[in-house]
Amino acid sequence: MSETDLLLESLRLLVVGMGIVFGFLLMLVGILRGMSAIVLKFPHLEAQPTGAGSAGTGPAQATGSESSEELLAVITAAVARYRGHH
Repeated sequence: MSETDLLLESLRLLVVGMGIVFGFLLMLVGILRGMSAIVLKFPHLEAQPTGAGSAGTGPAQATGSESSEELLAVITAAVARYRGHH
């Protein structure tokens, strides 16, 4: 095979490969949009808690400013611990 033939074959492979990847990504976007549309049709369904601590044994949920203050304290402690170890 000549260099021109090899170059043309490589360009064909490039186009086919990129076309397959692009087609797969388009299909993936379509599937995700379809799933999103299906989920949005059922707004009354809420995620059910799962795991070992879901039987009502966890801490009570705080409301209002108490919740945001607690969240701020937890985030601050996590950042301080991360910075201390790294």
